[in-house]
Amino acid sequence: MIKYVSKKMNKGYGLLIFLGVLLAMLGGCASNDKKQEDGKLKIYTSFYTMYDFTSKIAGDKAEVVNLVENGTEPHDWEPSTTDMTKLEEADMLVYNGAGMEHWIEQVTSSLENNIVLVEASNGVELISDELSQGNSDPHVWLDAKNAKIEMENIKNALVKIDEENAQYYESNYEKYATMFDELDSELTNRLGALKSKNIIVSHEAFSYLCKAYGLTQVSIGDLEADAEPDANRIAQIVEFAKTNQVKTIFFEELVSPKVANVIANEVGADTAVLNPVEGLTEDQMDAGEDYFSIMRSNMDALEKALN
Repeated sequence: MIKYVSKKMNKGYGLLIFLGVLLAMLGGCASNDKKQEDGKLKIYTSFYTMYDFTSKIAGDKAEVVNLVENGTEPHDWEPSTTDMTKLEEADMLVYNGAGMEHWIEQVTSSLENNIVLVEASNGVELISDELSQGNSDPHVWLDAKNAKIEMENIKNALVKIDEENAQYYESNYEKYATMFDELDSELTNRLGALKSKNIIVSHEAFSYLCKAYGLTQVSIGDLEADAEPDANRIAQIVEFAKTNQVKTIFFEELVSPKVANVIANEVGADTAVLNPVEGLTEDQMDAGEDYFSIMRSNMDALEKALN
């Protein structure tokens, strides 16, 4: 979905925007043209996956900046005054939607420029979360077919606002569309061959992965990555693990493994990382990791745990 922000001011962010605009004026605001002086678009993204997909399509035609710093868990992230100032100077903001960015409406309704908003998950069939009172699971990109849809939405937005480079964006998309198809086939074949199908994960991020590739997810927490489960929930997980002979409890690199370790110790299981591709560490970025490499690392971890 491509849309332009309303210029109606949101009261809750009035002071924030005033300060942000003031800082921008003092520092010398960039123009609101759709390109910077160097001919590039200025694009911001809401978290790592959106940054990765956008960077792959935009290539050298845009400066793409991720709002959430490396190593930061994005669920509870809040934009600062500085972030708001940056967005006032941006041409485009790419975000996932589906409830991932709880701040998106308040922030974008407060912006005063003609920023283009791209909701990457538009058109994806959402899955309702079982532990969060029916809220949709936003982690749609863990199904490679959905990730392809998200990248296509980003590509379409770039083509619309930068027609002179349309063929460049189309060509980049075709390259990665093929890679998504190959990844989807690999996920289907490798995960479909697993002996066990039950995974215990730290938060309910893997609904799309499990539905698409034949696994069953049991989550310690809900959609919030750092939510603390109560004693009853932990007892249920322990019982499930024992009954189903689960030998690995999965946790995430950007979230404390404390609860996963407690459960693993209780049932005599190992722990391992299963990455929801919400954010990468500095080391992973420096090593050139991306969506595709992390998804294949996830496959390796699942094969080791479930065979």
